[in-house]
Amino acid sequence: MTTSSPAPRRAALVYNPIKVDAARLRAQVEAASADAGWHPPLFFETTVDDVGEGQARAALDAGAAVVLVAGGDGTVRAASQAMAGSDVPLAIVPSGTGNLLARNIRLPLDDADAMVRAAFDGETTRIDVGFARLRRPDREVDEFAFVVMGGMGLDAAMIANTSGSLKKRVGWVAYVDGAARSLVRAKPFSIMYQLPGHRMHRANVHSALFANCGSLPAGLELIPEASVSDGELDVALFQPKGAFGWLLVWRRVAWDNSVLRRFRAGRRVLALRTADNAVIYARGTGIDIAAAEPRPVQLDGDEFGEATHVAVRVVAGGLLIAVPRGHRVRG
Repeated sequence: MTTSSPAPRRAALVYNPIKVDAARLRAQVEAASADAGWHPPLFFETTVDDVGEGQARAALDAGAAVVLVAGGDGTVRAASQAMAGSDVPLAIVPSGTGNLLARNIRLPLDDADAMVRAAFDGETTRIDVGFARLRRPDREVDEFAFVVMGGMGLDAAMIANTSGSLKKRVGWVAYVDGAARSLVRAKPFSIMYQLPGHRMHRANVHSALFANCGSLPAGLELIPEASVSDGELDVALFQPKGAFGWLLVWRRVAWDNSVLRRFRAGRRVLALRTADNAVIYARGTGIDIAAAEPRPVQLDGDEFGEATHVAVRVVAGGLLIAVPRGHRVRG
């Protein structure tokens, strides 16, 4: 009796031609695919009008056994939206400015070969996916996925005010310029918010963030205890009062979260310090945020227009990620 061997599989590459050396990356994927005994890979190039969702869906429709994604955070977010719940692994080839998801799950940021190989002979792990349902000023409703974090308020305005050309030249540092220009006009706004199973609260905030993971470039820990695999989202409400309040915010993020928490002695210092409310943290399986007037919204570092209400939920383990063998995902 003879047994037939399984049919060769096929990989697909979704890539942003502006962010990568397309010819080199395609050759890498072709070589790795041939070495693995797979069919020749499929290639899908992103466009201005579709930054990755349509291409990832096309890859799934074509029967891809793994989808490699090379581009910025926006491309990874869009592809994740298409692939959530598919059980097809997504292999991130870090290529953009922030590489926020790759950074948070500790993937190699400067070794494309390692991530291409991981797509074919690596391991897989599950991470959570967030979904934000946005109610527009005209009462239309849109829903989008995110894998890193989103927010309403100053953080979204900062992204909107960041120069695209400057970002191309200096990378994530360009956000500092956007932040400076946004802070000049920054004013708190009133929100009502509620986490599942908790009572409704009112707050005056500059930003309301909801995060799947909390690390930023330059070693900054915005939300140090955030986990991509705990089935919950971490919420941070920024509500500084005046210039001194902003100093407290900066101390919390740049010193307390990013430095002191790394050391036992530092954690003892934090335990003894009187708490301030410049930043309020919470955690839950979602959050509803309603603002009296339309406010800008961002998801994974991209603008998503204005909304008056954001309903956020998390799908635990909703996305399968390819990682190198032996790789340990934080959280």
